[in-house]
Order: sequence, then C-alpha cells, then structure tokens
Amino acid sequence: MTQQTFTPAHPALSEIDINYGQIRRDMLVRRIGKILFYANPLFSYFFLWAPIVVLVVLSFNKSDTVSVWGGFTTNWYARIFDGTSQFTVQMFAALRNTLFIAVCSTLISTIIGTMVSIALERGVFPGKKIVDAVLYLPVVIPEITQAVSLAVFFKFLFDTIEGISGQRATLGFGTIIIGHVVFSVSFVVITIRGRLADMNPRYEEAARDLGANEWQTFWRVTFPLILPGIISGALLAFTLSLDDYIVTFFTNGVGTNTLPIFVYGLLRQRVSPEINAISTILLVASMVLVGISLYIQGRGANR
Repeated sequence: MTQQTFTPAHPALSEIDINYGQIRRDMLVRRIGKILFYANPLFSYFFLWAPIVVLVVLSFNKSDTVSVWGGFTTNWYARIFDGTSQFTVQMFAALRNTLFIAVCSTLISTIIGTMVSIALERGVFPGKKIVDAVLYLPVVIPEITQAVSLAVFFKFLFDTIEGISGQRATLGFGTIIIGHVVFSVSFVVITIRGRLADMNPRYEEAARDLGANEWQTFWRVTFPLILPGIISGALLAFTLSLDDYIVTFFTNGVGTNTLPIFVYGLLRQRVSPEINAISTILLVASMVLVGISLYIQGRGANR
C-alpha cells in the first residue's frame, strides 16, 4: 500500500496524508458499481423474457421432444385448429368457457368500476377513505389468498342457503364470474380514476351552469371524456380474466373448465408441443389487448 504525504505550499495548512491504494480501491468499486448498474436491467429482462422466448421457439419445433430441435414447423398450430380431433374439441370447449366468463366479468366490473370511480373522485361521503383502501386490496394481496378466501366465502354462503331453503347451490360459471369481478374491479377503478384526475372538473360545472342535470352532464360531458379510460380498464379486466388460473381453479365447478385449467391439466401429463402453441397464442392475445389498452390511454391523455 502506497501512502504519501502532501505538504502544502502555504504554511497555515496542515499536512494531508494521501492513501493512493485506498483511492484505487474506491475507484475500482465505483467502476464495478457502474457496470452492475447498467447490467442489472439487462439481467432482469433476460430472466423475465428468456422463458417466454424459449416457449415461443419450441412451439415451432418439429420434434415432439422439447430437448431436441427437429426443425421449423407450424404443424402444432394446424393441429390445434383441426376441428376433428378430440384434443381440439376439448380445447375449444374450454376456450368458449373462458371467453364467456371473461366477457361477463368484464362487463360487470367495468360498470361497477366506472360508478365507483366517479363516486370516489367526485363524491364526498362517510367512509370514503375506507372504501378507497379496500379497493386496493385485490391488487396488493397474494392471489392465492384471495382465491382461498373466495372458496371459503362460497362454502359459507352455500351452507347458509341450504340451511334456509333446503336447496344446495354448487360452484359454476356464476362463482367464477364473481371471483373475476372481485379482482378486476380494482384495476378498472385505478385506470378510470387516473383519467378522471386528469379531467378538468370545470367542464362538468359549466354543463350544470347551462341547465344540464346530473344525468345529462354525465352522458354528454363526463362519459365522452373518460371513455378512453373505460375502454382501457375493460381491456385490462378482460386480459386478466382471460389468463387467470388460481381464482378460477378455486371457484370452478363441474363443466366449467377454462383454457388455463385445460392447459395445466395437459402439463400434468407431459409438456407437449400443443401446449407451447396454445401458450404462445394466449401470450400474443394478451400482449395485443394490453397494447391496445395502453394506446387508448395514451391517445386519450394527449387529447
């Protein structure tokens, strides 16, 4: 370790000890930290996207073994859309269930989310902060916790109904839709409230000053201005419902098999190329819907 003493020209200044070895070590640590600072996002994106890229590539693998590359082919996609095989019949039945649940839950969550957003952003009522905090719970709590709580709630509800009426209710499309609405409403509210926060409330005040009532003000002023946020929230809710597995698994019944559950059932047997193809299609569909949602939000914000 090299240590030198620096004697200043001015006699009033004291001697300064300069440790050049320590300085070199500090500079080396700074250079390493700078490299890690730029490399960290690269590693993060690599671990995030590498499995997805491998999945997409293997969906075009001619070999039915994932560990062997047999050449490029699109036969697995053609087999998926072959309506004669039993595999395709079951897959499209699961897809119809998935789309039905996604459409119903999206409509309900969008309507409820729009009303709640306007009430929280424009209204003043007791317990507003509590409602606002509760709406963010589905976003922050683990999905497995939410799924288990829904299963317990439906068990308690069905036992109560059976004790009162003697009729036994069962899990099915209704319980899945309710479960999807529970977590979708929060995302819809967050999206629409962001749009309402950017909107000038003077437009609504001007409409009321000109004689419009609350209903007319909403449909002629508020609704057109927040429509991009409503569409974005609906697309986001549809995407979340389309891809959901955990909540659906805990709330589904007989004959309500969805596409994510169907794919997981295939994975329990073996990782077939059809699974890679189906997953790739779901991935592309989800990315397109999210991209449209972001585009609409950006376009609405620019306006």
